[in-house]
Amino acid sequence: MWVEDWTPRAACKSASPDQLFVRGAEQNKAKQVCQGCPVRTECLAEALDNQIEWGVWGGMTERERRALLRRRPNASWRQVLETARTQTPGQQAPAPVRAIRSA
Repeated sequence: MWVEDWTPRAACKSASPDQLFVRGAEQNKAKQVCQGCPVRTECLAEALDNQIEWGVWGGMTERERRALLRRRPNASWRQVLETARTQTPGQQAPAPVRAIRSA
């Protein structure tokens, strides 16, 4: 079940936006903030469903998110990720993303 307001539980809640909205190699550092975040999947779904173009969301860069959006342009990402998460219990966002990529 999705938490209505997931943002207070985000690992990045105290991070500066300048840390998450970076370019190039700096994005790998930004993605580390997402490691182990309890709401990583919700964050990724928010970015995909709203087609947020900038920054690292749910451990993915804008380029990585665009690739997913091209694969499933009309998907409800909240539903896709929730389904993938329930099929692979105990996994964070990388497992749902792998499930999407193999679909």
